[in-house]
Amino acid sequence: MKQIFIDQFIVPATAQHEFKGRMKVNRDFIKKLDGFIEDRAFERDDDQGNLICITTAIWQNEDVLQKAKEAVQQLYQQQGFDMKAMLQRLNVSMERNTYREIAD
Repeated sequence: MKQIFIDQFIVPATAQHEFKGRMKVNRDFIKKLDGFIEDRAFERDDDQGNLICITTAIWQNEDVLQKAKEAVQQLYQQQGFDMKAMLQRLNVSMERNTYREIAD
């Protein structure tokens, strides 16, 4: 069953450039992984000037999604990148969930 990985970020105006740069690194990386189907990114601005960004990544099944998560963590280790620290430093909030596709 397909798995849809959905993140929502609230990004202050001052952090948008760095955030989008990191998002591009992640999106480019996951597209090369086994079991990847597609990803999308959506954005809008809120009344306070924050960027609201939603990303989706669709995977063939739960097993490949788990392997993808592990691969992303390995990439972070190789790069010396700490996602939690970056989000905290930039004052970015994140909500993350995995969804299943509803069959017709």
